[in-house]
Formats: sequence, structure tokens, C-alpha cells
Amino acid sequence: MMESIEEKNSTVSQTGAQVSLPTLTTPLTAPLTNSYNPAISIPPLNTKEVPTAATDTSDLKFRPTQFIKLDNTLDGKLSGTAAHFINAGKKYDLDPNLLSAIAIHETGNGSSRAVNDKNNVAGMMGKNGLRSYASVEDSIFDMARNLRQNYLNQGKDTIVKIGAKYAPVGAANDPTGLNNHWTKGVSSQYSKLT
Repeated sequence: MMESIEEKNSTVSQTGAQVSLPTLTTPLTAPLTNSYNPAISIPPLNTKEVPTAATDTSDLKFRPTQFIKLDNTLDGKLSGTAAHFINAGKKYDLDPNLLSAIAIHETGNGSSRAVNDKNNVAGMMGKNGLRSYASVEDSIFDMARNLRQNYLNQGKDTIVKIGAKYAPVGAANDPTGLNNHWTKGVSSQYSKLT
């Protein structure tokens, strides 16, 4: 671990006067805030390549995005992850803004328990409920793989069609009815990013 730089004073001549300038004593590394718990078994990430199906005629394929705009929009635990959304979008031929819009909606822009406790940015479910990930990056890439393989390659080529399967209204795992707002919420976030 790096240690703080000791405070030293240096003098600078400015129009004949000697001015004493302190140097910064800020540590060069930030403290790590990782909720990873090695006692919890996290299943391996499916890194299978999933090519774009020839039948995918959607407008949700990869397109360049404004990095600064995306980076400035992402907050909480999503802060600093814009490059991951862009890279996952490139790998799976998905619009990074779609991936980001889903993550923003699913996590309250990086503030939900799912993202803070389990690094889960997309509400992805496993055998025992909400899935845990080793990192937010892993969750972003798994969401992109899932969307390509099980949604766009299956003809679900709009946010409305994706939402009908991704967050079905009346689902047993949605007792408070939040799925009613999924399509509108994701569409709203997507519009803000594009």
C-alpha cells in the first residue's frame, strides 16, 4: 500500500517576494470499498461468445456513444463504469445506452441493495434468487450476453418486447408490481442517454 507523501514547503519567487507553497499530502490510492465476501460462493461467469443472429433487425445494435455524457450520468456503484458498458456493447453488438438504461433503472442509478451487496446491475436471477457477481463489470457483461442470446436473437427487438419477458407484469417474483414501470423507466433512461 502506498504511503502519504510527507508535507514539504517549497518557496517560489513571485515578483521579488518569496511565497511558501505547501505540497499535497493526499494518498495516491483510494480506499477500496468492495462488498465481495469470499465466504459466498459465486458461480463462474458465462463468457460464451454469442454472435448476433441474422434475424436481428433491431435498432438496438452497437453504436458509438458519448463517453463523457454516459460517464457523467452514471452514479453510485455505477460511477466509473461507462467503459464497461461500451465494451460489453461492442462484444455483444448492443447499444451501450440500452445496457446503461437498464442498469440505471434496475439499480436506482447505482444505489440499490442488489448492486451494492451483490454487484448485480440488471436484476439477473440465479437458482437461489438474485445472482451475485464478483464485480460490477462481470454483471454488465453477463447482462449483455443474456440480452443478446435470450432477447434480441429471439426477436425481442424493442424495449417494449424486451420488457414483456425481462420484467413481466404480474410475475411471482414481483409482489409489489414494480414490473409495471419497467418499460417506461428503461425507455425514459434510454431517451436521456441518446
